[in-house]
Amino acid sequence: MSGSSVSASRGRAGEDAVCEYLKKQGSKIIKRNYRIKGGEIDIISEKDSCIAFTEVKTRKFGTYIKGSEAVTKAKMRRIINASERFIIDNPIYKNRKRRFDAAFVTVTTDTIPQILELDYYKGYFTLADLC
Repeated sequence: MSGSSVSASRGRAGEDAVCEYLKKQGSKIIKRNYRIKGGEIDIISEKDSCIAFTEVKTRKFGTYIKGSEAVTKAKMRRIINASERFIIDNPIYKNRKRRFDAAFVTVTTDTIPQILELDYYKGYFTLADLC
């Protein structure tokens, strides 16, 4: 496997683990990898009439850069912009409460990664964080 496909495999494993975590918490997965020009949302889920837009950062064990360091203000803006487009494109969700979450996943360095740790943060950022 090439380096980029191993990296994609890790990212997919992290997203799969977060989806399973959310389902166990009673959330319904609405969409994965929602993309617009200039933005992407890894997971969109719903629970108790609240829509969660979740950014997933998967890192291999031993990586020095933490996933949280990759959720910059610019990244937050792109996620918020994509969430607004999602609501416009899916008006049935217009009156739902909205939340911006983050999940940080650590996986093994194996070609087929195993999940070592998953930390999920509800309300990881808000519009106010961009001021």
